[in-house]
Amino acid sequence: MAPTKEQILYDLLQQSDTDALTELLEKMTTREIIHAIDHLSGDDRIALLHLLPNELAAEIMEEIPDYQAGSIISAIPVAEAAAIVEEMHSDEQADLLMEIEPKAAEKILANMNLETADEVRQLISYDEESAGGLMITEFIQISENKTVLETIQYLRAEQEAFNEYQVKYLYIVDKRETFQGVIQMHKLLLAAPDIKVGHFVSKAISVKVTDQLQELINFFDENDFFGVPVLDNGQRMVGVVLRKSVLEAASERDTNDYLETQGIIGGDELRSMPVWLRAKRRLSWLSVNILLNILAASVIAMHQETLTQVIALAVFLPIISDMSGCSGNQAVAVSLRELSIGTVRPSELFRVARQEFSVGIINGLVLGLLMGGAAYLWQGNVYLGLVAGGALSINTIIAVCLGGTVPLFLKGLGVDPALASGPILTTVTDMVGFLLALTFAGAMLAYL
Repeated sequence: MAPTKEQILYDLLQQSDTDALTELLEKMTTREIIHAIDHLSGDDRIALLHLLPNELAAEIMEEIPDYQAGSIISAIPVAEAAAIVEEMHSDEQADLLMEIEPKAAEKILANMNLETADEVRQLISYDEESAGGLMITEFIQISENKTVLETIQYLRAEQEAFNEYQVKYLYIVDKRETFQGVIQMHKLLLAAPDIKVGHFVSKAISVKVTDQLQELINFFDENDFFGVPVLDNGQRMVGVVLRKSVLEAASERDTNDYLETQGIIGGDELRSMPVWLRAKRRLSWLSVNILLNILAASVIAMHQETLTQVIALAVFLPIISDMSGCSGNQAVAVSLRELSIGTVRPSELFRVARQEFSVGIINGLVLGLLMGGAAYLWQGNVYLGLVAGGALSINTIIAVCLGGTVPLFLKGLGVDPALASGPILTTVTDMVGFLLALTFAGAMLAYL
């Protein structure tokens, strides 16, 4: 069987064959590189970076997960780390340095070009889900008073740097560096050489440096742009937000929200992380959850006699809690989504409760009838159907109302709703579902 690219990479790494490693990595896809790096030991990852040219090492740092990149860059000499970071795009530089300890990041910045380091410090200071936190600072800015000829000569003089830029527009500013608009390259080439570029600048839509991720998502939904200029409070251009950066950030946010609802604290776990760290992140959620489940189970313990006499009810208890939990989780998902896009605020808790109550009644009645019918067909006892169906109906209404409002309540308290809503909902729906079913059964014990 022919060796895989990952196996070849490992063999070349052991041989310290820089040229062959470089050639191999340039042929590998991003997914292949991520997979190969993940399967190397920590020492081998560091050794690989030592062997590669800084440009290629920077490309790899941009492609692999931020946590892995941070752990690698923290483990290599500061001067070497700074040389690699300097080759990265500005937004990737900020993302990487935010992954490591602030003191270690500052040491790397101190070894970088002064202007580049200052730009990265500024990027790090922004909210990571704002336009400032997502933008790149590599763009071409031209004064409106420059002629077409002067501009072309400037572009030719700096062509080596500009070739690496992702944005190929010219952004025009006045003498106070206030943003004026944009010029496409082909218009510049077709214009007379002595005309000032300010004469044929096109007005351009821009965003504020403080605009949040959801505002940027909405912007690119409405505008089919590759990127958009970012302005500070003085209307000076400080960067460009790319469509792909916004899409990646939105995807990462949604993934992290989902992972946190499943109890993966931090939302970015990789199996290459230290075992103790992964265990601690999971246990911080699971240890709370087991206490809540014990609390829910205590309701059954208090009604042991009823359950002993109506053993058939034990079949329906998990269904009642599970179905109600599913209904509640649907409401949780909607509230989390609306909170993230800004269509609902914590102060609208009662409005959301009223809206969910209407849905809960309909779904509760339908599910209750189905459950009651199943119980009657199985045991031929209409009262068992009333107990099971009635408990499910009421618990569904409670679960839906709770699922819709708990995220808003937690958000208002400053608690992460994605993390805490699930355990709270599960505990309450279990407790209430068991309590309703066993209480109804106790009241109708003579007929069951």
